[in-house]
Amino acid sequence: MKTYLIIATAALLSFSASQPVSAHCQVPCGIYTDDTVLKDLQTHQQTIAKAMAQINELSKDAGKNANQISRWVSNKESHAAKIQTTMLDYFLAQRLKPAEMESSKEAYLKKLTLSHQIIVLAMKCKQTTDEATAKQLHTALNAFTAAYNKK
Repeated sequence: MKTYLIIATAALLSFSASQPVSAHCQVPCGIYTDDTVLKDLQTHQQTIAKAMAQINELSKDAGKNANQISRWVSNKESHAAKIQTTMLDYFLAQRLKPAEMESSKEAYLKKLTLSHQIIVLAMKCKQTTDEATAKQLHTALNAFTAAYNKK
């Protein structure tokens, strides 16, 4: 019985110590659809907005709420990083093709510009709890989605 517990514990620890799996490995697997990825970006933005609101509310009594504030900050940073990674690894590296510039330079440049804006706004969301920044990110994501879906 003791050996079984040691093996089970070792197995659990080996799984928990492994590297996290990246959702966008740049292998053309076809598992991820644009609609799903775009919805995930919106979910990350909504989480950031909620985290900012919670941090601002909990900061009214920061001493009492220090642990929760810390958790919300970590959560906000994580979701902002996921937005940046998705824009870089999925859209810029895989989905936005330079060949599109030949057929529609204006549309291609708009998507590139919005991608950059989203990456910068996600960075700014890491740096602040100003809820206006989260709203700007939401607006930029909506504009990118509209431009991207025009294809």
